[in-house]
Amino acid sequence: MHINVSQVGEALASIKMMKESSQHIHTSAVPLAWHVVYTKPRWEKKVAVLLSKKGIENFCPLNKVLRQWSDRKKIVEEPLFSGYVFLKTTEAEKWRIKEVDGILNYVHWLGKPAIVPETEIETIKRFLNEHQTVQISTTHFKPNDRVKIVSGAFIDTQAKVIVQKGKHVILEIPTLQLTLTAQLPHTALELIA
Repeated sequence: MHINVSQVGEALASIKMMKESSQHIHTSAVPLAWHVVYTKPRWEKKVAVLLSKKGIENFCPLNKVLRQWSDRKKIVEEPLFSGYVFLKTTEAEKWRIKEVDGILNYVHWLGKPAIVPETEIETIKRFLNEHQTVQISTTHFKPNDRVKIVSGAFIDTQAKVIVQKGKHVILEIPTLQLTLTAQLPHTALELIA
């Protein structure tokens, strides 16, 4: 049997090209989604650095704040959301993220790691580029307040607040001539003026 060396080289090159193209197709078809993770206290920046070292796209929103010391003033960057970092990963890879030192768990919504729309990440980035010393405040709802649900299964539905318990609000949602009662996080609600 006679083997032509140039044919073997061409065959190997062809196989290599097929492998590379199938890997490219495979990786580009895997959808990436933004998630939010809880971090150890004051570990937001460290977690962002560790994720970057692993090649994982992440976003730790930093707020520029003027700090006063006895001898000087200085603008420092502090995490906008204390204890949270956003990261972009695939469904298959998302559980490996918990191996990163400083990450405690995912933020969950309806029993699953919450997915943050790309548009919300871009909005936060734009807002931080345009403003300094941004302050975060939580909205407190009173019984009988009219609210609009801004995320989840009941998005754009109006409801009435029954009571607020910590970070959750119990709502009365009229639908199909029935009244459903749901407990949602206050971040999923918008007060109607």
